[in-house]
Amino acid sequence: MNIFRLAGDISHLLAVIILLLKIWTSRSCAGISGKSQILFALTYTTRYLDLLTNFISFYNSTMKVIFLLASYGTVYLMYMRFRATYDHNHDTFRIEFLLVPTVILSLLINHDYSPLEILWTFSIYLESVAILPQLFMVSKTGEAESITSHYLFALGSYRALYIFNWIYRYYVEGFYDLIAIVAGVVQSVLYCDFFYLYITKVLQGKKLQLPA
Repeated sequence: MNIFRLAGDISHLLAVIILLLKIWTSRSCAGISGKSQILFALTYTTRYLDLLTNFISFYNSTMKVIFLLASYGTVYLMYMRFRATYDHNHDTFRIEFLLVPTVILSLLINHDYSPLEILWTFSIYLESVAILPQLFMVSKTGEAESITSHYLFALGSYRALYIFNWIYRYYVEGFYDLIAIVAGVVQSVLYCDFFYLYITKVLQGKKLQLPA
């Protein structure tokens, strides 16, 4: 554990808390992509299967359980509790265009051809693009509420901080994971336009607006 990994985990946890509070307090999931949330739930499920087989630390296991419960809780709130507020007309991204390539890629490029390793690799690839339905939805509607923007910024910051974590681990520990690094860079690049708009508009109290 290093400061970049810890800061990344905190940013990730903050993003989850912001999203859940947004939905629960407003009693609405307007502006949130249910498809992205399904992809995140699938990401955490396939990544954290080692909860049943491999204990690393109390911190590690606790964070995994939190993200699993939060992701499925979000899906429940969107598709069951507050389904009447879910804007399915704008959440139209074809997630099969993400799932099929990530399945194929995880079967072709991985560290080991064991079931758990393939599923872990799939989760890494999928997480790198899971936010696309949300970004597509924001682009389609042309704007995003400030609270949704804060959620996206915290989520993007988590992955950006993990890049610094990998740099640190390479220079201090001599360790690197090329699959995780490349996927993380791809994910961070997807947030670049959003980061610029967030810094120049949302932090100045303006509503984030994107070209439709």
